[in-house]
Amino acid sequence: MTKNRTLWILQIVLALLFLFAGGVKLVMAADQLVKQAPMLSAGFLRFVGVCEVLGALGLILPGLLRIRPGLTALAATGLVGIMIGAVVVTLMTGTIAMAIMPVVVGLLLLFVAWERRPAPA
Repeated sequence: MTKNRTLWILQIVLALLFLFAGGVKLVMAADQLVKQAPMLSAGFLRFVGVCEVLGALGLILPGLLRIRPGLTALAATGLVGIMIGAVVVTLMTGTIAMAIMPVVVGLLLLFVAWERRPAPA
C-alpha cells in the first residue's frame, strides 16, 4: 500500500515536471529554444517537447483510467531515453554538475518503469 502511494506521488511529480518542460518547448519562440541547445534544431526540440508531454500523460492516465496500466512502464522507459539525451546534451554544453538533475530524473523513471512493469503471463 505504501509502495503504491509512493509510486503514485513519484509519477505525479515526474508528470508535472515533463508537462512543464514539454510545454515550454512547445510555446517558446524558436530562436530562444535554439539558444538553450545550439547544436539541436528548433524542430527537433519541439518534437522532444511533444514526446515529453505525451510521456507525462502516459505516466498518469493508464493507471488512473485503469486502461492498459502496463503503458505506464512503457512511458517511463521512453522518458528515460529522453533523459539519456538530456545528459549527453548537458555534458556537451554545460558542466558535470548540471547533468546531475537529468541523471536523477532518469533513475526515478527507471524505478517507476521497473515497479509498474506488467506481471509475467
